[in-house]
Amino acid sequence: MSPITHFLSGWAVANMSTMNKRERVLVTLAAVVPDVDGIGILWDLFLKGGGVEFYQKFHHSFGHNVFFGITFACLAFLPGLPKGKIVSLMVLSFHLHLVGDYVGARGIGEDYWPVTYLWPLTDTGYYWRLQWPLNGWQNVVITGILLVLAFYWAWWRGYSPIEMVSGQADNGLVRVLRKRFGEPGGSLNI
Repeated sequence: MSPITHFLSGWAVANMSTMNKRERVLVTLAAVVPDVDGIGILWDLFLKGGGVEFYQKFHHSFGHNVFFGITFACLAFLPGLPKGKIVSLMVLSFHLHLVGDYVGARGIGEDYWPVTYLWPLTDTGYYWRLQWPLNGWQNVVITGILLVLAFYWAWWRGYSPIEMVSGQADNGLVRVLRKRFGEPGGSLNI
């Protein structure tokens, strides 16, 4: 799946429960962080002069496994976080990324992208033989639904994923949504 779809799925998980900005950021990032193993694309493009050899070899490996997910979830043990809830939602968010890639990350033709869930213990990759293409309509629909949810929550709760980069831009978006659709608690002006 697209990193944008993964990001929005993490945001959806973060909105399953009431939490502060720091907690929402951690839960959302847990849905994106597996793609750290795609950093090899920079090596391929800038140091190897093109191609995707390093990227193809390592993407869906060291970031897309249960051990990396557990390691990342340990960030929830930072001071001041409610451990059980945040760890659980981070693990859920992380695994939602893996499931998304398992079902919807195929390349062109029969270019399946397996998930190496037990790496480094084994290089065995798991994939679904009905895996739909990365640019398939299914991923477009899922991304669309997640975008609608993000805008709805921004209107209703008063914050959006934009809060992770700019509080001012986030407040602006919420103001625009509430000006257009009314204040939460009233009738929705569509």
